[in-house]
Amino acid sequence: MRYSLLLLLVVSSFANAARYQICVGEFAFCGASGATPTGRTITVNTPTGTAEFNEAVAVCPVFTGSAVADVLGGNMQGSCDAPSANEVWSLFAPIAEAPMAPDWSVQPVVPRVFISGPEANFSNLFSFLCVKSRVVNGAQLANCFGPINESLRGGYVTSGTSMLTGSPDSVTLPVSAPLP
Repeated sequence: MRYSLLLLLVVSSFANAARYQICVGEFAFCGASGATPTGRTITVNTPTGTAEFNEAVAVCPVFTGSAVADVLGGNMQGSCDAPSANEVWSLFAPIAEAPMAPDWSVQPVVPRVFISGPEANFSNLFSFLCVKSRVVNGAQLANCFGPINESLRGGYVTSGTSMLTGSPDSVTLPVSAPLP
């Protein structure tokens, strides 16, 4: 129930529902992962073009099934199709349990809210490209690249914003998104 409510909250918070699709197949679920800055920048699709952000990488488990995508956001190109067989999109689905670092054992995904601060303190990985990497404890993992402190629509999240994540408290750069 709470994950269905979360999905409804995330999808309904966007101004233009036409850009959202349900993709079926493999996808990376990053909602319970932490990220690390790469020192590079990443180009993000915005409603008026593109924008550059500092980049982070997260290791995320790969699932097969249905997930929500912003096919015009992130760095997607209007389709659920990944560019190659070794790549997947990082999408959102109401996942109750997921493999988590450091040992990639399956654990409950427990949503939590935190408040954004004045410095880089989260990474958005909704609708960004990932490259499959290794299998650990039976979990296919992918390296997913996304922006730091990006608002899901190409802007920066201001300090004091309520953020939602499923990553553990110990993660310093959780994959998350602002609450509407």
